[in-house]
Amino acid sequence: MAKLYFRYGVMGSSKSAQALITKFNYEEQGMRVWLMKPAADTRYGADKVHSRIGLEQPADVIDDDMDLYEVFRDREREFYDVIIVDEAQFLQPAHVEQLREIVDYYNVPVFCFGLRTDFRTRLFPGSARLFELADSVTELKTVCTCGGKAMVNARIDAEGRVVTEGEQFLLGGNESYRPMCYKCWKKAALESKSEK
Repeated sequence: MAKLYFRYGVMGSSKSAQALITKFNYEEQGMRVWLMKPAADTRYGADKVHSRIGLEQPADVIDDDMDLYEVFRDREREFYDVIIVDEAQFLQPAHVEQLREIVDYYNVPVFCFGLRTDFRTRLFPGSARLFELADSVTELKTVCTCGGKAMVNARIDAEGRVVTEGEQFLLGGNESYRPMCYKCWKKAALESKSEK
């Protein structure tokens, strides 16, 4: 029985690398993989899944108004054995519902990799819907500089201070975000506020 999987973690927890490794493993068994990512993620190119360790693969782009269930149904002649979505936090909640329908009606497993929360520790809409609908939820872990488990995607400014206000969406890598444990994030956020 196919399942909807959500594998989440903070920045630096190897989500994209795991997505590409999963793709490789299925293809090595002769299975067809549909790799995609939301259009919002253009950091390494709109139509590419790229990991910081250098792995990269072409991917289909999911536009906000795209109906994934209809696209899958229309492509049935090119039947996919598995679907992998990177940067799943940027999915619309409707996309998650459509992926759920593909799992249920076509018995095709769907793996979604993404962030749980933003830099303010608030759930992304796509991630929230995945927590509600996924059959399997797994955290991919990494560490804070203190050695504790990182759980916050700390946004940092040009001076290296933690930022706690602003738009939810800001593309960036190590120059803009740092994985932190909650305690270190809270301390750094308070220090940043007191410096203003």
